Amino acid sequence: MNLCASSFKFNFPGCRRCLRLSKPLISASLTVSLFSHQNPSSSTAMAASITTDTSKPKQMDPWLIVGLGNPGKKYSATRHNVGFEMVDTIAEAEGIPMSSVSFKASFGKGFIGDVPVILAKPQTFMNASGESVGAIVSYFKIPLKQVVVIFDDMDLPFAKLRLLPKGGHGGHNGMKSIINHFKGNTGFPRLRIGIGRPPGKMDPAAFVLRPFTKQEREELDFTLQDGLEAMRILLLEGFDKSATFVNSAKKIEQMG
Repeated sequence: MNLCASSFKFNFPGCRRCLRLSKPLISASLTVSLFSHQNPSSSTAMAASITTDTSKPKQMDPWLIVGLGNPGKKYSATRHNVGFEMVDTIAEAEGIPMSSVSFKASFGKGFIGDVPVILAKPQTFMNASGESVGAIVSYFKIPLKQVVVIFDDMDLPFAKLRLLPKGGHGGHNGMKSIINHFKGNTGFPRLRIGIGRPPGKMDPAAFVLRPFTKQEREELDFTLQDGLEAMRILLLEGFDKSATFVNSAKKIEQMG
């Protein structure tokens, strides 16, 4: 895969123009500077602002929000793909197009409030999610504390959320792959979405690929809206306030 700057087109919501990098004039270290609400009057003005203006504060590092799942219609709307659904919910609400395919992921860039954000849905299949996530984090030099991974969890009751600042993989193969690509580092936030336990003696591998019942679909849609609000609070107000919103006993009772 060619990861040089020439391979990307940056097109953000609210901007009438997009910038296609036809030549690798900007190094990877300056890539995040293209997360900007400004709409310069000419490409010359933009070039000048990038190369000569040292009076402006350093651009904010983008956040990366990753939803885990499996690609293809066969797996769409199944329990194992609730991470994908959460990212789709965020993208739709915030007007972030997910039309690009980069780093082995369905990929979009935009803003939540004034905070630059990258949304990604790895297309590697669940067990190799780290190949995609590791490449994105490395290329954009994203601090792990600003990487949020969203995934399904059988240890939580259906449609319940948990936001944690760090932790292990908990037996989830997608998380296991990501942690391996982070060289064992587990210090990144994760939003767990409960899918419940399989009934009776049903094989867990078959259970996670089951579609939702009508009632479950209604519950999950409510949960996805809570997850959207949790991500907004996380990026704009910080982890503690977001965790309080997600993890409070009152919220659990409302969702139960």
